[in-house]
Amino acid sequence: MLKQLSLSLQFAADIVDAPLHRKALPRHKVARWIRHALERDAEMTVRIVDAQEGQSLNRDYRRKDYATNVLTFTYTREPLTADLVLCAPVVGKEAKQNRKSLEAHYAHLIVHGSLHAQGWDHESGPADAQAMERREIDILAGLGFQNPYA
Repeated sequence: MLKQLSLSLQFAADIVDAPLHRKALPRHKVARWIRHALERDAEMTVRIVDAQEGQSLNRDYRRKDYATNVLTFTYTREPLTADLVLCAPVVGKEAKQNRKSLEAHYAHLIVHGSLHAQGWDHESGPADAQAMERREIDILAGLGFQNPYA
């Protein structure tokens, strides 16, 4: 059964190619992607940012001075409250490099971030990484997307 979701979808004002990113992220699809990854009811914000904001957040919270594709900020687990921050230029570049549609790459990263928000971790060891990847592949297949790791 799909879980309840309260979703705020935000776009930073200064994203290059903003119409392209907005088109790839209609609210109803973002909500669907997150719901399929949820194991519990949730309140989530998905924020699409430019490279400067993405780099600043990654530097301040992870001590890594570059913009990354997705950052997950989890505030509570029960009920689940979290923010997903996706860096539009990085997501666009990765989608192009990997010959994936922008929509498919966003779907993958939103599912990935949603799993992180619930405690899934791919950096704690190979077994956890494999389990998380399998979970992502299963969720995305259920949404009609190809294996993002193939």
